[in-house]
Amino acid sequence: MKRLPDSRKAKRKSISYAKWGYLFIAPFFLTYAIFNLYPLILTIYNSFFENYRSGLKQVGPNFVGLANYVKLFTPDANGTIDILKYAGNTVVLWLGGAIPQIVIALLLAIFFTSHRLNIRGQQFFKTVIYMPNLIMASAFSMLFFTLFSNVGPVNQLLIQWGVVDTAIDFFSIKITVRSLICLMNFLLWFGNTTILLMAGIMGIDQNLFEAAEIDGAGSIQVFFKVTLPLLMPILVYTIITALIGGLQMFDVPQVLTNGAGTPNRSSMTLIMYLNNYLRTSKNYGMAGAISVIIFIITGLLSLMVYRSLTKKD
Repeated sequence: MKRLPDSRKAKRKSISYAKWGYLFIAPFFLTYAIFNLYPLILTIYNSFFENYRSGLKQVGPNFVGLANYVKLFTPDANGTIDILKYAGNTVVLWLGGAIPQIVIALLLAIFFTSHRLNIRGQQFFKTVIYMPNLIMASAFSMLFFTLFSNVGPVNQLLIQWGVVDTAIDFFSIKITVRSLICLMNFLLWFGNTTILLMAGIMGIDQNLFEAAEIDGAGSIQVFFKVTLPLLMPILVYTIITALIGGLQMFDVPQVLTNGAGTPNRSSMTLIMYLNNYLRTSKNYGMAGAISVIIFIITGLLSLMVYRSLTKKD
């Protein structure tokens, strides 16, 4: 009987496990295709159609090309382009909550992970910091609405202390409404950001900190020369996710202003604008066009943040 060469025996005995890898990751791609990719393509497709309900009459779907996009950027009778106004509102509200969120979360993360301070009870503090994130945003908004209403405890305390003579209508003042929304977004998410940054700092090799201290580096120098550069990947991730969440801001201003974006639509966000089309006239064409604009804005801003905070080695 003729014997096979050793190389051919090795080929027969070796087993390729590549197919099992593809099999295990297939559920993710299947789920993504069904629940993310297909709705995205369908949204872009619907944005080129006139499709809405007028009373009991259904209009469309009729192909109108870029008419929905042209309508979005057409000024109204007052010369205001609504989508630009609401995009500006969204960015302002996001910055007002995200900047203190990132700064304070970074300070807390450094404080709790400092080996020099050796803070005890870190698990307790982590739990307390993260707890606001477990509260539903709608419930949080209702709480603040009750606190700052005309007959709420804040107004009653201000009157009792003699600060004001009559109740302040906080929800008719632009700066107070925006400040409350920014404050709520900060309180809801700074705990989650703190945990992520703490995990990133704890993943840095402690020998680097010890070497920097031996070389005579101070706390500020260690932060800017060691901690911040090595923490940058996690920091970029938190900023981009905060950006995406901020541009999709809906529940807090929706509940706080009852969907009106008061005063004078100064707290109306892009998603609230989109929701008005879906709720009132079931206008899937205009809603799809707004969704595409939000997608483009999110992609461009995320790319800008990524490019500005990262650099090639």
